[in-house]
Amino acid sequence: MNIFQNIHAVDVQTFSWCMARKHRAILTRIGRAISFSADGPIYALLALLFWFAGEQILTLVLVCGFLIERALYLLLKRGFKRNRPADALDNFNSFIIPADQFSFPSGHTSGAFFMAFCLSEWFPGMNVIFYFWAANVGLSRIFLGVHFPTDTVIGALLGSACAALAIGVLV
Repeated sequence: MNIFQNIHAVDVQTFSWCMARKHRAILTRIGRAISFSADGPIYALLALLFWFAGEQILTLVLVCGFLIERALYLLLKRGFKRNRPADALDNFNSFIIPADQFSFPSGHTSGAFFMAFCLSEWFPGMNVIFYFWAANVGLSRIFLGVHFPTDTVIGALLGSACAALAIGVLV
């Protein structure tokens, strides 16, 4: 068995554990709202708000960094072509219909960690709130049944790395 098969086996086991939680229905309802809060149009609205609030450097970091993050995300998504749980597991249906076909990496999680990292640089007193939200976005994607745990872990790393790069280059 190669390393990817081992990772997938652990991923499926962890995913199954999440799906077997007693309060999964409640977590799913909460997850829908949390997941919605990480939809792309909300980030564009935030960037506009920061621009008009006089935070042009933050807006530049958000726009440039997010373009890099999305490009890398799409390359990984199309390169790995990992099936989502509903396509990979027998007798499983996700709780929402995902926007695209493949699951690796999680774009919602990547975007959330990108935003958490960037906003924490500008508003460090709120970093616990930002990262708590971002972590819950990743968890929501698992509990909604559209991502395996490693999809969200790599999404978090991707978003954080792109934010660090954008801040390092532009600030």
